[in-house]
Amino acid sequence: MQREIVRDPLFLSQKSALATPDDLYLAQDLQDTLHAHQDACVGMAANMIGVQKRAIIFNYGLVPVVMFNPVLLAKNKPYDTEEGCLSLAGSRATRRYEEITVAYWDKDWQKKTISLSGFPAQICQHELDHLEGILI
Repeated sequence: MQREIVRDPLFLSQKSALATPDDLYLAQDLQDTLHAHQDACVGMAANMIGVQKRAIIFNYGLVPVVMFNPVLLAKNKPYDTEEGCLSLAGSRATRRYEEITVAYWDKDWQKKTISLSGFPAQICQHELDHLEGILI
């Protein structure tokens, strides 16, 4: 189900709680909402749709990847960049890493690990920040 985008910085700056298998419905809600905003958005976290659970989605090629309880395991090659966010006006400077490795539970509640580089890694890091209540 498509959800409304939250723009309240107070809500967005709170840390998200761990997701459980009861939260698997978020995969579809995130996918529907991301699709509805595809012209201006390449990823989102559950708190952006009003749910403070550790769940994110981001575009990885032609396939959106949904992660529950993602954990950043490794990061390499730092660089500085600017990013925008559907929940916030304008863009802001931030530090990202060219290569990352993330462990997570997928939309079928299977444990996975993925290595990302380039733009997908940047998007994933932005969404991971959302889960920690970090606003760029």
